Amino acid sequence: MTLPRPLVMIGLLLLIVALSVASMSAGRVWIPWNEWASQRGDPAWPILFELRLPRTVLALMVGAVLGLTGAALQGYTRNPLADPAILGVSTMAALGAVLTFYLGAAASAPWVLPVAAMIGAGIGVLLLLALAGATSSVVTFILAGVVIQTMAGAGVALALNLAPNPWAVNEIVNWLMGSLADRSVVELRLAAPGIVLGCLLLLTQGRTLDALTLGEAGARSLGVRLDVGRMMLALGAALAVGSAVAVTGSIGFVGLIVPHLLRPLIGARPSGLLLPSALGGAALTLAADILVRLTPASTEIKLGVAMAALGGPFFLALLISMRRKLA
Repeated sequence: MTLPRPLVMIGLLLLIVALSVASMSAGRVWIPWNEWASQRGDPAWPILFELRLPRTVLALMVGAVLGLTGAALQGYTRNPLADPAILGVSTMAALGAVLTFYLGAAASAPWVLPVAAMIGAGIGVLLLLALAGATSSVVTFILAGVVIQTMAGAGVALALNLAPNPWAVNEIVNWLMGSLADRSVVELRLAAPGIVLGCLLLLTQGRTLDALTLGEAGARSLGVRLDVGRMMLALGAALAVGSAVAVTGSIGFVGLIVPHLLRPLIGARPSGLLLPSALGGAALTLAADILVRLTPASTEIKLGVAMAALGGPFFLALLISMRRKLA
């Protein structure tokens, strides 16, 4: 049942507020909201404002990036399987970041890692759009994503294989699994500019995405510059996904799951799905991060691992559903 878009967005905002309160309270040490006004000397102060607040804000920002980018890629390619992780964009960003670890450049300056991740993500988006951007074929699109992901994965594996010492290997592997643990205001400041600018660029492409529902010929007849739209989409995804991956590692399936959950509620118009997908992605990522913190285990489960466990069955169910419709 389709609901009014403002109503859905208000619901998502209220959900985000509730999850943010839970995120600030949840963890190995539970801190109820009535103790948030503690003084600086109180032991709860550093836990709340130096650990959990940056982690909560970063989870919201990264989730918004992944949800928005997934909706934009699905709208541009007219393909329901588009997602930054599945199609190799996140893996290319990870490759750019891993190379900075391998070469030792990440320690030279704080901006090197996010810039390398942005460049990797940009190359991944351009390769994807070049290989499959002009077709709506599911098979061609998935094959293009598999090619990009395989190439990037091979590069990451090679860097791991040739890593100079076991400590470097351990650091790269932990980073690749994706996590928001131990993130601080430093990571937030590094990621925020690219995330904000990338999301703004993606949100400006609503008219292009709507026009593409008529096909490329129909979009051109409406006066849409597809070459400009392609470059804006590539630049926006590169900035946003690259900045997110640079500080959290690879977190997949958010961009695949969220648009599919929201389409039955607000309709399939691509431009109308962008902002709700950003809010939905923020809510999903924050909820998953709360769950991994509350999991009774000796060590915290990586967020990327938890999202893969959730997204794998969802992806399989989506493929089965599409197969039935095509049969």
